[in-house]
Amino acid sequence: MIKSMTGFGRCEVAEGSRKFTIEMKSVNHRYLDVSIKMPKKLNYFESSIRAELKNYVQRGKIDIFITYEDVSESNVCIKYNRDVAAEYLKYLRQMSDEFKLDNDIRVSTLSRYPEVLTMEEQTVDEEKIWKLLSKALKGASESLSDARIKEGSNLADDLTAKLDGMLDHVSYIEQRSPQIIEEYRTKLSDRVQEALGDAAVDESRLLTEITIFADKICVDEELVRLRSHIESMKQALAEGGSIGRKLDFIAQEMNREANTILSKTNDINISNRGIDLKTEIEKVREQIQNIE
Repeated sequence: MIKSMTGFGRCEVAEGSRKFTIEMKSVNHRYLDVSIKMPKKLNYFESSIRAELKNYVQRGKIDIFITYEDVSESNVCIKYNRDVAAEYLKYLRQMSDEFKLDNDIRVSTLSRYPEVLTMEEQTVDEEKIWKLLSKALKGASESLSDARIKEGSNLADDLTAKLDGMLDHVSYIEQRSPQIIEEYRTKLSDRVQEALGDAAVDESRLLTEITIFADKICVDEELVRLRSHIESMKQALAEGGSIGRKLDFIAQEMNREANTILSKTNDINISNRGIDLKTEIEKVREQIQNIE
């Protein structure tokens, strides 16, 4: 099977007071490019998330959105910093003595001084968090992978149909090429005969001209290589796997052969077929950009 690099996956997992919702979307990219948006408190798990994702995708730009909810009692606690409060109180008393002022400090006033009372998050159980997070991550990854496989199957069918159409163009050019030489032979003979009238025609000179022409327009090697490239691509599609880069290279070689065929021919029918062939190759190359 082959995978498209386009897909979407989602999974929601809840356990007790905690709930994770993970959504993933992917598009084509030359390499694996992962972007993760999640609460800061989960940053500790980023490397583990990336490692887990690599079990499911090898290429593509992946955007991951992670939502975390905890409906239990607040995970935030208030911390009383006694030493800080004592320092404030010491200097307030010193100011009262030095400047002969009433020491009207109250607990409510002292508590509002910076760092006397602070808010701190309670320590979370990372193992339990990761257990639930990884479950949601696997579910979303599998959902994304299934979507990419389904789209990849559609791409494979479309590419196979296009490759079969390209083989039809190749077969036509193979059949048409000998006819061009024969037509040239007839046309050249008629012109020579018309020019010489009743004089004898130099068959050896005529044969030499035809041979030079045939060699000039010969595309046998290009057609053989082109057919081989098409069959190689069909085989790779059948075998599946991460073949995007391989298919792109084969498509480049196919395009090179088609260009050579067009540069050699002087026949309008083959030219038209060659243009159709290049058009199909470009369509194939566009589709290949979406394959992992």
